[in-house]
Amino acid sequence: MAATAVLRQPVGGFSFQHCRRNAFIEAHLSKQGFKVPEARKTGTTIAGIIFKDGVILGADTRATEGMIVADKNCSKIHYISPNIYCCGAGTAADTEMTTQLISSNLELHSLSTGRLSRVATANRMLKQMLFRYQGYIGAALVLGGIDCTGPHLYSIYPHGSTDTLPYVTMGSGSLAAMAVFEDRYKPDMEEEEAKQLVRDAIAAGIFNDLGSGSNIDLCVITKNKLDYLRPHSIANKKGVRQGSYKYRRGVTGVLTQTITPLELEMVEEVVHTMDTS
Repeated sequence: MAATAVLRQPVGGFSFQHCRRNAFIEAHLSKQGFKVPEARKTGTTIAGIIFKDGVILGADTRATEGMIVADKNCSKIHYISPNIYCCGAGTAADTEMTTQLISSNLELHSLSTGRLSRVATANRMLKQMLFRYQGYIGAALVLGGIDCTGPHLYSIYPHGSTDTLPYVTMGSGSLAAMAVFEDRYKPDMEEEEAKQLVRDAIAAGIFNDLGSGSNIDLCVITKNKLDYLRPHSIANKKGVRQGSYKYRRGVTGVLTQTITPLELEMVEEVVHTMDTS
């Protein structure tokens, strides 16, 4: 009977076997007094806008592991194709592997069609992949690029839904960055003005969100060139220590002191010469 079940062809639609399995494990762990594992909280600020000649993407460079800063100079703007880049927020491994996989598939698509990839194609590939995994891939993305139809900017959520807007933000610092965009964005901005706006939006996320920090990276995509500015600026430089915080000897009193000698016997001593050749 078991062999028949193994050889049976899978039926279409979603399988909810893992949901029943997870509910069983959760109930069993709660009876044993164990806590169900929780997802780690991550922090990031990513943003993008469409300006007069193309698209500008921006991101901070802090990677967190719970309450620990794991990397101060993490690259969050990922390569998709020569005319398309993507910012990633969420689980670092998920954003890295997802963008690499779609970049590979898009390159194969470009070679088979013989033309430059379109931003809408990359958006469709990303949203279909994320929807297939129902949000278990923790990748929130800001996709931007320019093709034969002009500049495009998309925000892609972990469950697969997408938005296309003239300016977008994502990550734990997205609300602070969006406040800057809502206040200062205007259509057909010049490049330098748009770069400064994205820089200030990411800086707002850095200063108002504990999960965002360190440097600010920008990626400027136009029809004729691509500038990956890493780092574009340093939002919060480390200050210089003003005084010495070391205690001089004798400041802290010693109440008791005990010295216990260890009686050890040398059995054998061998000196090895280090090979420097």
